[in-house]
Amino acid sequence: MLDPKTLDDLARRMAASMPKGFQVLQEDLHRSFQATLQSALDRLDLVTREEFDVQREVLARTRAKLDALARRVAELEGQAAATGGPGAGGGAD
Repeated sequence: MLDPKTLDDLARRMAASMPKGFQVLQEDLHRSFQATLQSALDRLDLVTREEFDVQREVLARTRAKLDALARRVAELEGQAAATGGPGAGGGAD
């Protein structure tokens, strides 16, 4: 989620960018922009960068384990085919 300070800064910049006639209402605009931005961001299913990085690392480890298991299964299937053991001969998959 966005840092509240960043959200506040963005709302202030949006309010400050309004034409001069609207700048009289700048504080009201700021609060309105901030509430609107917060509401819009709350509806999004966002995660922090830290949470994203943790999940990316978990996924990388999972992929590595899956690759290792796939190689091991292929190795065992090759051994079974070479010895005529179970699974040799193209049984049902």
